[in-house]
Amino acid sequence: MEITPKGLAALTGGSVEGDENIIIRGFAKIEDAKEGDVSFIANPKYSHFIHTTKASAVLVGRDFNPEGDIAATLIRVDDPYVTIAELLRYVESSKPVPEGIEQPCFVADGVEIPPHAYIGAFSYIGKGVRLGRNVKIYPQVYLGDGVEVGEDTVIRAGAKVYEGCRIGQRCIVHSGAVIGADGFGFAPHDGVFEKIPQTGIVVIEDDVEIGANTTIDRATFGQTVIGKGTKLDNLIQVAHNVTIGQNNVFASQTGIAGSTHIGNGNMVGGQCGFAGHIKVGDRNEFGAQSGIPNNVGDGQRLIGYPAIDARQFAKNLVYLKRLDKFFSEQRNTK
Repeated sequence: MEITPKGLAALTGGSVEGDENIIIRGFAKIEDAKEGDVSFIANPKYSHFIHTTKASAVLVGRDFNPEGDIAATLIRVDDPYVTIAELLRYVESSKPVPEGIEQPCFVADGVEIPPHAYIGAFSYIGKGVRLGRNVKIYPQVYLGDGVEVGEDTVIRAGAKVYEGCRIGQRCIVHSGAVIGADGFGFAPHDGVFEKIPQTGIVVIEDDVEIGANTTIDRATFGQTVIGKGTKLDNLIQVAHNVTIGQNNVFASQTGIAGSTHIGNGNMVGGQCGFAGHIKVGDRNEFGAQSGIPNNVGDGQRLIGYPAIDARQFAKNLVYLKRLDKFFSEQRNTK
């Protein structure tokens, strides 16, 4: 990549303060940037780096007001964080993309490979698989019989999609993810656990991203559903018959037990645990390591186990820290 601040401003609708003709060759964090890099400031706590950064150019908000002289060229935009994401997508889209079928791989008879698709070496494409235009199936991917993959979806190396599952358009499934393994269903009988056949499927709607080594279990019957625009981090477990709505984000190591329903627009921190058969509403925020044993409404900020209002949790923590002093004072008054 080679571009000038003038060119970046043209792409982003920004305005330039400083040398608009220097050459930009890459991206970097503002504290690690070197000459030829462009960086950004979206969080005010990083603003002090504007005076020490070696970046040639920095994306800042239109109201950014540095104190003192700065060496870097500023590119003022409406939202630096959104803008850097757009620029990274622009650079990524300019890279060459693979097409065609590499060998060795297995493609079952009757499966149509659409235009501009890519099937990587050692992949297995089962009977009745349906692939949309421009899908990218990287090496060592398994698509079981009857799987459907929508247009422009990317399935990275080593991911496994069991039979009958459906993935929408523009999804990304990262390496090691397993979609459609059996749900954890067993019935106790005469001192042993009898397996309950898992006969349903997993449905992944459009624009979903699934992190590396995340697992989404097929339904006992019916569907396990991940809604449009939802993003799952690495190492997440979604159990059978879970329904997750649209535009949620889940951080790593979260676990969702069976038949739980989660609404839209929720933000879930790392290592959260959701009990089974509960309902969670819309636009909630769950702090890291929260345990959610019961139903949750809409628009709440919760943390802890059991998860409670985040402000109450902070107050309780203050009281907890004072307990030792409190009991010492009580003993001394006796």
